[in-house]
Amino acid sequence: MDIDALRSFLAFVETGSFTRAAKQTFRTQSAISMQMKKLEQELDQTLFLREGRQLVLTHDGQTLASYARRLVSLHDEAVSSLRSQTNRQPLLLGCPDDYAETLLPHLITLLRQQLGPIQIQITCAASVRLRQLMDKGDIHAAMLTRHPGSDEGHFLMHDQGIWYTSPDFDLLARRPLPIALFQTDCKFHAAALDGLTKQEISFEMVTCSSSATAQRGIVRAGLAIGAMARSSLSPDLVELTDAWLPPLPNVEIALVLSPNAHSLLTTQDVRQICQSFESEITQSTHRKRPPLHFMKTAIKCE
Repeated sequence: MDIDALRSFLAFVETGSFTRAAKQTFRTQSAISMQMKKLEQELDQTLFLREGRQLVLTHDGQTLASYARRLVSLHDEAVSSLRSQTNRQPLLLGCPDDYAETLLPHLITLLRQQLGPIQIQITCAASVRLRQLMDKGDIHAAMLTRHPGSDEGHFLMHDQGIWYTSPDFDLLARRPLPIALFQTDCKFHAAALDGLTKQEISFEMVTCSSSATAQRGIVRAGLAIGAMARSSLSPDLVELTDAWLPPLPNVEIALVLSPNAHSLLTTQDVRQICQSFESEITQSTHRKRPPLHFMKTAIKCE
């Protein structure tokens, strides 16, 4: 049965008049009459009975009215749901693993405040890999590490590479120095190795991992010192500030939109989110534990 015909039929049921039904459905009276004839032909039933100058529903017409209300209601519900499906699709967001525990929750909070209760699916990978996924249209946006001063995406915050350790262990006197780093595509990887080599500090690469959780676990267990962004440091670990440790580079973090961005995530939304992000992160980082300085170890190494 044609849904528009059922809608016209219900307009007649509610008004008792083809004339008023035509006005409500923005059709001519003759068009309404034609729809009703087609319904009767399709069902092979008489739906209307003339009583004097008025048309009333037959028993079959009354039965159809009951079904028509449910059919039209279900149709409208389906159309409404499907038309809004694009806006209710999950937001596919990329994030480097080292930001997943520290920065990502702040970003998710701001996204949901700005966009409403949208579902967010997260892919953790290195910034290089996330750029590839955005180029392929596999994710809508990503939090990325970029070169300082780059115009890529929308600026979120400055960050700094640091050495860090567990406060329960002093590993700086060990030779070779045990270190845990990210994979070679991480900016801190090359800087750490080059710096140690130039200073002729012997070192042992205990682990090389793409997982910040893995690196922090190794450091937490006292197996190595690690190198990562200051913002990625968990509260139970501490920054090392010993002057002989080679400096690690500055980086910037940006929120980058894919050309295939989610329909709800507009440039204006991203700007609003990025404006709120840095102040919240600044307040959060002020609550972290102060850097750790092993003075006795630094003296030995000078």
